[in-house]
Amino acid sequence: QVELVESGGGLVQPGQSLKLTCTPSGDRLFILDMGWYRQAPGKSRELVATITKDGVKNVVDSVKSRFTISREDRGYTVYLQMDWLRPEDTAVYYCNANWLIPSPPYQTREFWGQGTQVTVSS
Repeated sequence: QVELVESGGGLVQPGQSLKLTCTPSGDRLFILDMGWYRQAPGKSRELVATITKDGVKNVVDSVKSRFTISREDRGYTVYLQMDWLRPEDTAVYYCNANWLIPSPPYQTREFWGQGTQVTVSS
Protein backbone atom coordinates (compact mmCIF):
# COMPACT_ATOMS: atom_id res chain seq x y z
CA GLN A 1 0.00 0.00 0.00
CA VAL A 2 1.01 3.63 -0.31
CA GLU A 3 0.41 6.89 1.46
CA LEU A 4 0.25 10.14 -0.49
CA VAL A 5 1.13 13.48 1.05
CA GLU A 6 0.41 16.72 -0.79
CA SER A 7 1.99 20.07 -0.11
CA GLY A 8 2.35 23.46 -1.72
CA GLY A 9 -1.15 24.86 -1.52
CA GLY A 10 -1.93 28.32 -0.28
CA LEU A 11 -3.53 31.68 -0.90
CA VAL A 12 -2.40 33.58 -3.97
CA GLN A 13 -3.65 36.45 -6.09
CA PRO A 14 -4.94 35.99 -9.63
CA GLY A 15 -2.11 35.64 -12.10
CA GLN A 16 0.31 34.16 -9.60
CA SER A 17 1.74 30.65 -9.52
CA LEU A 18 1.87 27.68 -7.18
CA LYS A 19 3.64 24.35 -7.37
CA LEU A 20 2.01 21.39 -5.69
CA THR A 21 4.02 18.36 -4.63
CA CYS A 22 2.78 14.81 -4.02
CA THR A 23 5.17 12.53 -2.18
CA PRO A 24 4.26 8.85 -1.93
CA SER A 25 5.59 6.48 0.69
CA GLY A 26 5.18 2.75 1.23
CA ASP A 27 5.23 0.20 -1.60
CA ARG A 28 6.02 2.80 -4.26
CA LEU A 29 7.41 0.22 -6.68
CA PHE A 30 3.89 -0.87 -7.55
CA ILE A 31 2.61 2.60 -8.37
CA LEU A 32 1.38 2.82 -11.95
CA ASP A 33 0.04 6.21 -13.00
CA MET A 34 -0.47 9.20 -10.72
CA GLY A 35 -2.58 12.29 -11.05
CA TRP A 36 -4.09 15.42 -9.62
CA TYR A 37 -7.76 16.05 -9.05
CA ARG A 38 -9.54 19.01 -7.56
CA GLN A 39 -12.81 19.69 -5.82
CA ALA A 40 -14.29 23.14 -5.57
CA PRO A 41 -16.95 24.00 -2.96
CA GLY A 42 -20.31 22.55 -3.96
CA LYS A 43 -18.86 20.69 -6.94
CA SER A 44 -17.79 17.14 -7.59
CA ARG A 45 -14.17 16.12 -7.79
CA GLU A 46 -12.68 16.53 -11.26
CA LEU A 47 -9.57 15.37 -13.03
CA VAL A 48 -6.81 17.91 -13.60
CA ALA A 49 -3.84 15.94 -14.90
CA THR A 50 -2.27 12.49 -14.96
CA ILE A 51 1.16 11.06 -15.64
CA THR A 52 2.05 7.43 -16.25
CA LYS A 53 5.01 5.55 -14.88
CA ASP A 54 6.63 6.01 -18.29
CA GLY A 55 6.07 9.76 -18.17
CA VAL A 56 3.14 10.07 -20.54
CA LYS A 57 1.18 13.15 -19.52
CA ASN A 58 -2.42 14.19 -19.84
CA VAL A 59 -3.74 17.58 -18.79
CA VAL A 60 -7.40 18.50 -19.16
CA ASP A 61 -8.16 21.12 -21.78
CA SER A 62 -9.49 23.68 -19.33
CA VAL A 63 -6.07 24.15 -17.69
CA LYS A 64 -3.70 22.79 -20.35
CA SER A 65 -2.22 26.16 -21.22
CA ARG A 66 -1.52 27.02 -17.57
CA PHE A 67 -0.83 23.79 -15.65
CA THR A 68 2.05 21.33 -16.06
CA ILE A 69 2.38 17.91 -14.47
CA SER A 70 5.78 16.34 -14.01
CA ARG A 71 7.42 13.47 -12.21
CA GLU A 72 10.75 13.33 -10.44
CA ASP A 73 13.33 11.32 -12.37
CA ARG A 74 13.91 7.88 -10.86
CA GLY A 75 11.36 8.65 -8.22
CA TYR A 76 7.71 8.84 -7.57
CA THR A 77 7.24 12.42 -6.46
CA VAL A 78 4.78 14.20 -8.73
CA TYR A 79 4.41 17.93 -9.20
CA LEU A 80 1.69 20.19 -10.51
CA GLN A 81 2.97 23.56 -11.65
CA MET A 82 0.08 26.00 -11.82
CA ASP A 83 0.65 29.33 -13.54
CA TRP A 84 -1.66 32.25 -14.19
CA LEU A 85 -4.02 31.10 -11.51
CA ARG A 86 -7.62 32.25 -11.64
CA PRO A 87 -10.29 32.49 -8.93
CA GLU A 88 -12.07 29.54 -10.55
CA ASP A 89 -9.01 27.39 -9.79
CA THR A 90 -9.86 27.66 -6.09
CA ALA A 91 -10.34 24.13 -4.80
CA VAL A 92 -8.90 21.38 -2.69
CA TYR A 93 -6.33 19.58 -4.82
CA TYR A 94 -5.90 15.85 -4.31
CA CYS A 95 -3.12 13.54 -5.38
CA ASN A 96 -4.14 10.14 -6.72
CA ALA A 97 -2.22 6.97 -7.43
CA ASN A 98 -3.17 3.76 -9.15
CA TRP A 99 -1.38 0.91 -7.39
CA LEU A 100 -0.91 -2.63 -8.66
CA ILE A 101 -1.84 -5.23 -6.06
CA PRO A 102 1.21 -7.52 -6.30
CA SER A 103 -0.63 -10.83 -6.15
CA PRO A 104 -3.05 -12.64 -8.46
CA PRO A 105 -5.28 -11.52 -10.04
CA TYR A 106 -3.08 -8.37 -10.08
CA GLN A 107 -5.87 -5.84 -9.89
CA THR A 108 -5.32 -2.17 -9.20
CA ARG A 109 -6.31 -0.05 -6.27
CA GLU A 110 -6.61 3.72 -5.95
CA PHE A 111 -5.05 5.75 -3.20
CA TRP A 112 -5.75 9.40 -2.35
CA GLY A 113 -3.92 12.05 -0.43
CA GLN A 114 -5.57 14.22 2.18
CA GLY A 115 -5.73 17.23 -0.14
CA THR A 116 -4.19 20.68 -0.15
CA GLN A 117 -6.19 23.89 -0.35
CA VAL A 118 -5.55 26.31 -3.18
CA THR A 119 -7.28 29.67 -2.93
CA VAL A 120 -7.00 32.30 -5.63
CA SER A 121 -8.36 35.64 -4.55
CA SER A 122 -7.53 39.30 -4.73
